[in-house]
Amino acid sequence: MDVAHSRNTRTPLQTAALVVGAVFLLVGILGFIPGVTTNMDQMQFAGHQSDAMLLGVFEVSILHNVVHLLFGVAGVVLARTWSGARSYLIGGGAVYLLLWVYGLLVGHDTAANFVPFNNADNWLHLVLGLGMAALGFLLSRRSATRGRL
Repeated sequence: MDVAHSRNTRTPLQTAALVVGAVFLLVGILGFIPGVTTNMDQMQFAGHQSDAMLLGVFEVSILHNVVHLLFGVAGVVLARTWSGARSYLIGGGAVYLLLWVYGLLVGHDTAANFVPFNNADNWLHLVLGLGMAALGFLLSRRSATRGRL
């Protein structure tokens, strides 16, 4: 059940989910902008053959950018409620931790690297997974504790 708040008040948990969602939207858009993304002429729909690089560091494809956009939309929508924001941050953190493990186990030059990921993506996924989960747990704990006082 959502913690009771006035209609115009956003909790820190909801704000965090909204900001994370907005950042994912921005990253998804930037993945399609030449200059911000290098080697645009080598971008594939999916797969490790896509040599487009967001900020010259993170390997991206059309599918990778679309996933960022969809993940961003989910964050913005789920940030409307306390429980949705918590689910987005904790669940999204879990997804990114699984992607980190997947990226470590799958060879970067194999068909299984369909999104695609490189080493920079893998370590960013670890940071995102830990950061999102921590935000979800810590901010929801504080709100739940305050609600009981």
